[in-house]
Amino acid sequence: MITFNLQAPAKLNLSLRVLGKRDDGFHEIDTLMVKLPGLADELEFSQADEFSFKCDDPSVPGDEGNLVVKAVRAYESAAGISCPCAISLKKTIPHGAGLGGGSSDAATTLLGLNRLHDFRLSVDSINEVAASLGSDIPFFLTTGASRCTGRGEKIEPAPSPQSMTVLLLKPSFSVPTPDAYGRWQQSLKLPGVRYTAQEIDGISLSNDLERPVFEKHRFLAELKQWLLARRETAAALMSGSGSTVFAVLNDGADSEALAKSARHELDPGLWHWAGRTEGPD
Repeated sequence: MITFNLQAPAKLNLSLRVLGKRDDGFHEIDTLMVKLPGLADELEFSQADEFSFKCDDPSVPGDEGNLVVKAVRAYESAAGISCPCAISLKKTIPHGAGLGGGSSDAATTLLGLNRLHDFRLSVDSINEVAASLGSDIPFFLTTGASRCTGRGEKIEPAPSPQSMTVLLLKPSFSVPTPDAYGRWQQSLKLPGVRYTAQEIDGISLSNDLERPVFEKHRFLAELKQWLLARRETAAALMSGSGSTVFAVLNDGADSEALAKSARHELDPGLWHWAGRTEGPD
């Protein structure tokens, strides 16, 4: 029996511009994304008599609404076959964090199914299936950094920035992506909050979704400003539609001490992760 495991890494949006609303209801965006190879979900694929899916996180739905299951159904439709296999998902990336966990799981599911079925679908076909499932899912089929445009489904390789040490902080609540985009057009900036771009190693860090998300979830604005005021921090930004805010750390910064201070001063329930972004090969 064939059994193997694949890693589904998280991502960070180093920049995210919202250019306007499209006729199809989506928003036109331009975003630069990099992966976090040290922060990843793990999927186990096994041959089986029938399809089954389980996840070690009880808060993750295991029904047809889960992106892993949707990816299986989409693969079956595109390949014209059934996929009798067992998929087990070990969650490490928080849900609703703006880190692309569900999208990465879906992309990795497509890769795993194609491996199980002797690479029945071409690379182009896999990308088409991925794009049909969600805007940023094709990004997780690539290597290195990517600039994503359109509604996020147009993926172009981008020069990978130098690897950076980052600290990710997320409160217990999540931010639904449709809500963030839905509030974008009418939202207002909060006084005293930095929204302007921050330059780090030739990369301009900015996120147009901070405006609508911060207006509704003011704790995230407070978290960003708190990070910016710390001597350990070179830059701070919300990733995607939130609710994760990340800090790019200066050389020698103690990420664990900074996370401990954030929990002590802001929210004892903050989740954190520290590591490095994917850099050039």
